[in-house]
Amino acid sequence: MTQGIKDKAVVITGASTGAADPAGQARRCFEIIQTALEKAGAKLSHVVRTRILLTSIEDWEKVAAVHGEFFRDIRPVNTIMQVSRYIDPEWLVEIETDAVIDD
Repeated sequence: MTQGIKDKAVVITGASTGAADPAGQARRCFEIIQTALEKAGAKLSHVVRTRILLTSIEDWEKVAAVHGEFFRDIRPVNTIMQVSRYIDPEWLVEIETDAVIDD
């Protein structure tokens, strides 16, 4: 699986296993995304869109609160949706980001 692709746009996805804690999994996803952005020469401030995929839509407020911790002052476009399941049954959350960087 490719975690990120860089051109003028950077597309990164993060997923996390662990305890049945959607907020904790989201936090780990954003940490993975932040690290991948930095490796590509970008920052969270370059993110223009996020997509949050949940196995239980009831978790949206918990996960949105974590999104706010990372993007409080940035405010990218965000979509939250429910999926039926992931390949790994421990995954509750997957987060995709699109970032645009200027060389």
